[in-house]
Amino acid sequence: MNIPDDAFYGLLARAVQQRDGETLQRTLYHALRNAILNGQLQPQSRLPGSRTIAQQLLLSRNTINAALDQLATEGYLLRDRLGSQVATLPHSSIAETHAPLAFSLPLHLGELPPATRRDSPVLAFTPGTPAVNYFPLPLWRRLLDRVLREEGSALLGYGDSAGEESLRRAIARHLAISRGIDCDASQVVITEGAREGMNLCTQLLSERGQLAWLEDPGYFGARSAFISAGLTLQGLPVDDEGMYFPASPTSTPRLIFTSPSHQYPLGNLMSAARRLAWLEFARSHDAWIIEDDYDSEFRYSGEPIPAMLGMVPNAPVVYLGTFSKTLFPSLRIGFMVMPKALAKAVQPAIHSLLRGGHRAEQRALAHFIEEGHYARHLASMRRLYRKRQAQLRAALQQELTLPHSISAGEGGMHITVKIAGIDDGKVVDLARQCQLAPAALSHFYLDPSQGETGLVLGYGNTSASRFIAGIRTLNRLIVQTRREQA
Repeated sequence: MNIPDDAFYGLLARAVQQRDGETLQRTLYHALRNAILNGQLQPQSRLPGSRTIAQQLLLSRNTINAALDQLATEGYLLRDRLGSQVATLPHSSIAETHAPLAFSLPLHLGELPPATRRDSPVLAFTPGTPAVNYFPLPLWRRLLDRVLREEGSALLGYGDSAGEESLRRAIARHLAISRGIDCDASQVVITEGAREGMNLCTQLLSERGQLAWLEDPGYFGARSAFISAGLTLQGLPVDDEGMYFPASPTSTPRLIFTSPSHQYPLGNLMSAARRLAWLEFARSHDAWIIEDDYDSEFRYSGEPIPAMLGMVPNAPVVYLGTFSKTLFPSLRIGFMVMPKALAKAVQPAIHSLLRGGHRAEQRALAHFIEEGHYARHLASMRRLYRKRQAQLRAALQQELTLPHSISAGEGGMHITVKIAGIDDGKVVDLARQCQLAPAALSHFYLDPSQGETGLVLGYGNTSASRFIAGIRTLNRLIVQTRREQA
């Protein structure tokens, strides 16, 4: 042994005295392991016998042997009938000072949009967050209990890669009524939120380097998915009729992302003429439209707008939906719907790319939809959000003193307030210090420096009682930042 006996036993005795909730066996194991790694116990050093160590430390010999056996199992010691010997390890001592590991992200990931902060509890005016305190939690608990009681351990396996068939059937029936989509369960794939649906679209429908068109301003998640997949991005402006064609495209896209029923973040509705034009363009150019229908359930006037996927037979469209906006975000259940031919062609890939899961939640959600609870909850939330949007508009008119315009459309859970010439990013940073979390409009553009400025205000998660004070605070912060800019 390369250190004196008194130092060896002192090392172990100090470890035993200072142990913090660990068993004696684990304490001795860690003390010896660290001594081997930092060079206190050098390779080929022979340790005292377990009986001697036990006597010196006044511990059970079984405890000593258990620690030594674990070290031998992991390769730190060599044990034989003569005792224990420190193994020769190939790596340098951990006691040496090493420079931090050099690492840089792949270049294309540097183009990802800034991460969205998810506060818990949710701050006022956070876009895209529903009124979770209105969700019927006791009912949901009963449905989960029923599913687990009736099926129990049968739900603990992976399940179908495409998701529980009962939920896929329920979604297909709901979409036929609410969105005009004629589909069956075989065309539906359950995803872990809309983000996974976006990632699946890029994996199934595109190759690295191909072109993707997307709304500008538009959804961060689409941009992240396309960049992560190595696609080339081109933003297309949005007007009152939704996303429009580039004047003279030099190349054609493989993927086209749009939110036609309630453009995010501007709230515009894509006209029927433009929808049909996009469908014809995609069909004639071998492109796929990804239709993000994130909150179309919350429309406050007129009839529901049919989805692009349901407008013409065999539309070149993949439809994405999510329950994060209609129920609660942590449910993490979304879905994608594909034309029959595509659904059949990608089935083997789906089984390779996905693993089933969240089976009890999916079964409970199927009951929630089929028994009419979902439709009733949506109706209740439509009434609440319609009222909140009107109250937020009134608060803006009363408290926002700077020239502005409101873009919101006829539904959803957010209002976009355009205010020219402000540093909306700085306003948002200051607002967080006041427990407010609007989003900066300029950050939704591919090039924020070229985009319009303003604030995206979510009202789904915010009680109307907070509107006046919240807008008053935001107005003060905007005036303050403009004064600093001058």
